[in-house]
Amino acid sequence: MEAVLSVQNIHKHYPGFTLDNVSFSLAPNRIMGLIGKNGAGKSTTLKAILNMVPPETGSITMFQKNFYQHEKECKQRIGVVFGGVNFYPLKKLSAITAITKKFYVNWDQVQYQKYIRLFALDERKKFKELSNGMKVKYLLALALSHHAELLILDEPTSGLDPVSREELLHIFRRIVENENCSILFSTHITSDLDRCTDDITYIQNGQVLLSADKDTFLRSFEHLKTPEDTTPLTLEEIMLRTERSQWNDNTAV
Repeated sequence: MEAVLSVQNIHKHYPGFTLDNVSFSLAPNRIMGLIGKNGAGKSTTLKAILNMVPPETGSITMFQKNFYQHEKECKQRIGVVFGGVNFYPLKKLSAITAITKKFYVNWDQVQYQKYIRLFALDERKKFKELSNGMKVKYLLALALSHHAELLILDEPTSGLDPVSREELLHIFRRIVENENCSILFSTHITSDLDRCTDDITYIQNGQVLLSADKDTFLRSFEHLKTPEDTTPLTLEEIMLRTERSQWNDNTAV
């Protein structure tokens, strides 16, 4: 099965930080969590994929096309949601939608209205009047209204209360099951991955530590267990132990 997204050896250097030959792929109709602590390189990876920060080396294949050579075409088929976005705060949702739909050749007004009803959004409200959870839902409605086949989400659940986070994760699963769509989303909240992901890519200090389906991922860290561990390690425990191990390695004399 051809990957919807293939990231190969992406390298981007900043003073004090390097995204170092990041590689992973996402299959159709699956959810991949891009996990790592704050500052690990998750957002930089997503921005490099989208050519928002052009990488120095590496390639992105999206829908079996070279993304950098077919960027405009590929972007018609994706939706992007960044947590904390606060664009056009004084504009009503109806006005933002009127502008946004002009950019997409496959805009589907019926689909848009379906998600407006499903997410209980009031188009008469200004963007700044929405809660953080409702802002993410609105951005999802825009993305899904042009039949996006790939959603790229940066920390979409960050800052949300537990109930809103749980609702959004349920929406992600429903999207993948009912639409022709795959999802790549970054997070540092391990419980999000437990609830809805099929695959996990773990970035540590700009490098991919492991990218695999969730079950394989969890089994791959069995060596971190101690004799006192009688149950499988959780994702949170895996992150804590790998980060602690690296910190000890870096500070060893």
